[in-house]
Amino acid sequence: MFIKIKKNCGIYMEHNGMEKNHIMPVTSNFLINLGHAAEISFYTIKETKTRFDLENHTITVAPHTRVIHLQMAYTYASTKERIGDSKGSVVERNFYKFYFTPEEMGQYEEIRGHIEKHVLNL
Repeated sequence: MFIKIKKNCGIYMEHNGMEKNHIMPVTSNFLINLGHAAEISFYTIKETKTRFDLENHTITVAPHTRVIHLQMAYTYASTKERIGDSKGSVVERNFYKFYFTPEEMGQYEEIRGHIEKHVLNL
C-alpha cells in the first residue's frame, strides 16, 4: 500500500538525510510504499518545540501537532560508520516523520485511518 503526501498542504517532514532538528514543508507530491516500513508510530507533541528549516530559520512546532513516524526496513539502511578495527559497523535505518499541525487534522486522520485498516489489533 502506498500513501501519497501532497505538496503545499501544511505538512512538514523530517528524515535522517537532514540535519538534526530540521524540518521542511512538503513542496512536491510523493508516494511512500508502506510495504517497506518496518515500524510505524503515531504520537502527539505535548509542548512547544523549536525546529529549523533548511536555511536555519526558526519553525515553532505547536502543542497538539500530530506525528506519523515511519521507520523503514533494514534493506533501506545505510552504513554510518565503522566500529573500531573490527569488521562491525553502525547501520542506520531510514526514517520519515510527518508533522501535521493542529489545523491539518483531517489529513492526519485520513492517512492514519488507511494505515489502521491494515493492522490487526489483539
